[in-house]
Amino acid sequence: MELRTVRRIWQIFFLGLFLLLIVLHTSGVAGIGYFRDYPVRLFLELSPLLALASILASGTLAAGMLLALLTVGATLLFGRVFCGWVCPLGTLNQAAAWLWFRGRGGKAAVERNRYRRAYALKYYLLLGVLLAALLGVNLAGLLDPIALTYRSVALAFFPIVAGGYIPSEFLGGWLIGLLFGGVLLLNLVYPRLWCRLLCPLGALLGLTAFAPLFKIRRDRAKCTDCNACGFDCQGGDEPMGRHRVRECHVCLNCVGACPEDALSYALLGELGEGAKLDLDRRRLIITASCAAVLPAVVTASSGREKGYHPGRIRPPGALPEAEFVERCVKCGACMKACPTNALQPAFAEGGMEGFWTPVLVPRVGYCAQNCNLCGRACPTGAIRRFTVEEKVGMPIRLGAAVIDPGRCLPFAYGRTCIVCEEMCPTSPKAIFFEEREVEWRGERRVLKMPRVDLKHCWGCGICETKCPVSSQPAIYVIPSGESREERDRLLL
Repeated sequence: MELRTVRRIWQIFFLGLFLLLIVLHTSGVAGIGYFRDYPVRLFLELSPLLALASILASGTLAAGMLLALLTVGATLLFGRVFCGWVCPLGTLNQAAAWLWFRGRGGKAAVERNRYRRAYALKYYLLLGVLLAALLGVNLAGLLDPIALTYRSVALAFFPIVAGGYIPSEFLGGWLIGLLFGGVLLLNLVYPRLWCRLLCPLGALLGLTAFAPLFKIRRDRAKCTDCNACGFDCQGGDEPMGRHRVRECHVCLNCVGACPEDALSYALLGELGEGAKLDLDRRRLIITASCAAVLPAVVTASSGREKGYHPGRIRPPGALPEAEFVERCVKCGACMKACPTNALQPAFAEGGMEGFWTPVLVPRVGYCAQNCNLCGRACPTGAIRRFTVEEKVGMPIRLGAAVIDPGRCLPFAYGRTCIVCEEMCPTSPKAIFFEEREVEWRGERRVLKMPRVDLKHCWGCGICETKCPVSSQPAIYVIPSGESREERDRLLL
């Protein structure tokens, strides 16, 4: 069996495993579903970019992300084998490119797969991402291919299949899906253009793969310079000439395509004449300057230290805001795990650095009292592991419920309504009634007016979810009073 055939089998296996883990990352409405002890975070934990950005931004690393060392070790041994054999986005890009360029060979294919200086852009992006992380703004999850693919499949495409069976509607999921579709459409320009041009994880692995033990070896005595090896090169690393080992995806198409058997993938193969990075000093300085200024601009307008957005209700177990945004990689794992669909990708709620981080939207769903799946799903520790008992005993508070008398049926319209009190899960109930006699157009009525006892309310949001005033609920949750922040406490 040819090596490239073996590679294709492994690609299909890893892509299937990636999609299977997303399916297993599904929960029932009661918090009981497929999500048990399956390694749903596996691919996210294998990304060295997410691990390194987490260390630089927060100075900490979740224990599970030590699995990224496996990727680094494999790269030191075999080159960018993760890109060519494991990465789900790499596999999808390769499949898209194959569908588009199938049968378009000859000289055009060789020219299409040549190295271009523009491919160095991914190294500048990597520098910017890591420098921004060092200054406290973690942007790695926006461009990391594992986080990008996980977020897109889980929040944009999975709801298409499962929307009729489980709660899975994500606000702004269309934008996430549209951007992912744009990544795949880049293959209409050049094969695997995302991987060659924009992928910062590929750049990090390229830096690691400066001298792998296994490389492409060319027998110059057999080589006739026919350029057949360039017809289907996935990395644009020019195996026909100045082989650039840092760009090689170890797809091994060149080895199988060589009619003279002049190429082989072997221990201590050729390093290649193009081993040096093709970077421009001025561009490096410009990139570093922009990356140094960006965190200052982002944090100045983020509101992480001052003020609160009324919709910035973080998941239970979330770290204090400054630490939370430093660790969160916007992968969407916690949102996918939420059994009630309450966790949604943020837009303006978290400021620029909080874009696509999770926020609780009670109008969509509530935080189930018997659930701790978001903490179990988070790969970086932005949401810490917590127990159900912490929610029931209320050391964890997400915020507080507030009643708007102008929309509440008993207050504003003289109508009886006890929904919020009936749905309140705490014991004793955080919502209680105060009976009041009112006169309504000449008729005297005794109504039950709802009140909120802050000592028992932890901000689960079920009262807002179930409020019959559907357009704009008469009772809603605000982040004030959340337990993770010392500021803005409602109870002393």
